[in-house]
Amino acid sequence: MADHNALPLIILAEKFASLPGIGMKTAHRLAYYVMSMTEKDVEDFATALVSAKKNVHRCKCCMNLTEREICPICSSDGRDKNIICVVEAPRDVTAFERTREYHGVYHVLHGLISPLDNITPDKIHIKELIARISDGKTKEVIMATNPTVEGDTTAMYIAGLLKPLGVKVTRLAFGLPVGANLEYADEVTLYKALENRNDM
Repeated sequence: MADHNALPLIILAEKFASLPGIGMKTAHRLAYYVMSMTEKDVEDFATALVSAKKNVHRCKCCMNLTEREICPICSSDGRDKNIICVVEAPRDVTAFERTREYHGVYHVLHGLISPLDNITPDKIHIKELIARISDGKTKEVIMATNPTVEGDTTAMYIAGLLKPLGVKVTRLAFGLPVGANLEYADEVTLYKALENRNDM
C-alpha cells in the first residue's frame, strides 16, 4: 500500500500477504474489506482465529487436526481400523471424506520427505505410524501422498519400513496429472484412485 495509507491498514495488508497464495493485490482488497466490516464482525473473525489456534491440535492417534484428544474418525466405531490411509496434510483427509466411499482411518504426516528443503523422515510423523502398526492389527496401509517427486519418495520410504512388518502397502492409482494436488481433485477422481490402488 502507498505511504498515504494508515499504518495499521498497511500492516494488516502485509499480514494477509504473508498467507500462502495471497498476493499483495488480494491482500489490499482483504484489508479494505475488513475496514468495511462492522466492529462486531471483525471481533468475531479475530475470536475465531484465536480460538482455532488455541483449541485445535493434533489427534494423538492419527495426527489429524481436532479439538478432542482423539479425533471423531479415530474414535468412531463405524470405521475400519485395520486400513490406514496415509496422507500429507489434514486438507487431504477432508478431500477423501468428501467422497464418502472410504471407511478406514487416516494417518497425517504433516509434510513430505524433501532433502532440498531440509525435511528428513524424522521431521514428519512416520514413527507414530510405525507405532500404530506395531500392534499387528493393521491389514493395509494406503499411501495417498501426492504424485510428485516428494510424494513418491515418501511413499517408497514408508513402504520400505512397513513391508518387513508383513503389512500390505498399496499406492493410489492416480487418475491425476503428475504434480497435481489431492485437495483440488474431484470426488469421482479420488474415488476411482482409491478403488484402483496398487500394491507397492
